[in-house]
Amino acid sequence: MNASLLCLALSASYAGMLALCLGTERHWKQLAAAAPPSLRAWCRPLGVLLLLLALLLSLQIWPASMALVGWLGMLSLCGLVLLLLLPYAPRLALGLPLLGVLLAPVFMSG
Repeated sequence: MNASLLCLALSASYAGMLALCLGTERHWKQLAAAAPPSLRAWCRPLGVLLLLLALLLSLQIWPASMALVGWLGMLSLCGLVLLLLLPYAPRLALGLPLLGVLLAPVFMSG
């Protein structure tokens, strides 16, 4: 299993869940009040695209039958992490996808 692809898939699924979350008015006011409201309309399509990207990355990691199960597991895990971070550390919730993208080259196998 390629750990860097797994890290990128987790980051994409978390970012997709975060974008879907930012598509709602409540979380937009909580997390991105300073951003222009016209960006909120782009959050839901971006979230769907990021979740599809995570599915494509999981297809690169596992065979097709396991990839769907792994992808659903990643969605569940990322949704739980987002659910726990939003009330207590909302700014960390916004920056977490960048951390995954920055850590992916660390896991590159020679």
